[in-house]
Amino acid sequence: MLRQYELIEKVRSYDPTADEAILNRAYVYAMRMHGSQKRASGDPYFAHPIEVAGILTDYRLDTATIVTALLHDVIEDTPVTPEDIRGLFGAEITELVEGVTKLTKLELNSEHTKQAENLRKFILAISKDVRVLMVKLADRLHNMRTLHYIKSPAKRERIARETLDIYAPLARSIGCHRICSELEELAFEHLNPVARDAIGRRLEALRVEQGGAVAVVSGEIASRLEAAGLSARVFGREKNPYSIWRKLQRKSIGFSQLSDIFAFRVIVDTEADCYQALGVIHRAWPSVPERFKDYISTPKRNNYRSIHT
Repeated sequence: MLRQYELIEKVRSYDPTADEAILNRAYVYAMRMHGSQKRASGDPYFAHPIEVAGILTDYRLDTATIVTALLHDVIEDTPVTPEDIRGLFGAEITELVEGVTKLTKLELNSEHTKQAENLRKFILAISKDVRVLMVKLADRLHNMRTLHYIKSPAKRERIARETLDIYAPLARSIGCHRICSELEELAFEHLNPVARDAIGRRLEALRVEQGGAVAVVSGEIASRLEAAGLSARVFGREKNPYSIWRKLQRKSIGFSQLSDIFAFRVIVDTEADCYQALGVIHRAWPSVPERFKDYISTPKRNNYRSIHT
């Protein structure tokens, strides 16, 4: 669990003007209000909001959001009222905490398997402030990281399915791809451990066989782009197990037929540089017919813009 001074140091590392007094007050208030409450793991309950706040510091969220993370369960799980929060922390934080509380109540009342897409749209519609969604996603992420402590298999499966159907797509829709990916992997681990283990073994074998090639190819791409006068960052990446499984299901193909288990991401300064980089890469390596997509000229619905080849 993050100590009080550690949390404040994390916030101040990206926001030197952060209000330390209100962060300290919220940290102590959350600990006092949750008191002796325990989580399924046996840990003190107040460890959860503190960890949620810690997750959000990785996204460099403002002080009001970090305070909201610390307080996000006090209305739901303690005698605290919105008026109490307003008196201690002000109107903005009260509104954010109430927004997270509304989403939690919606989650508890939903029959998610029947209406996942409608519920996602409704959550987006009622979340006037994206910071409310960020707190809810961080809340769900920490709950998924500790899901194995819940004894009931049926409850674990329900939470994992809800995560996969509602919260991972929500994270993707607002551009939080790292949260989305981790939520998918954690849910997959509980919903289909056999498939996840099988894919994991195949990936490990591939890493042994071809892992060194990723670094070699990344270096080759970078040197060719540099020779062409392009400033670029090149990253090699490995597709995660859930993403692989989803593609295998969607396309009804075998593992050996996947062409993007290892892939490379090239980031340049301008759109014009994207097309110039594409020309450099296609001159070096022949493109595969029908495997080219230009999402810059035709963006995806969520405004994703990139070139795939």
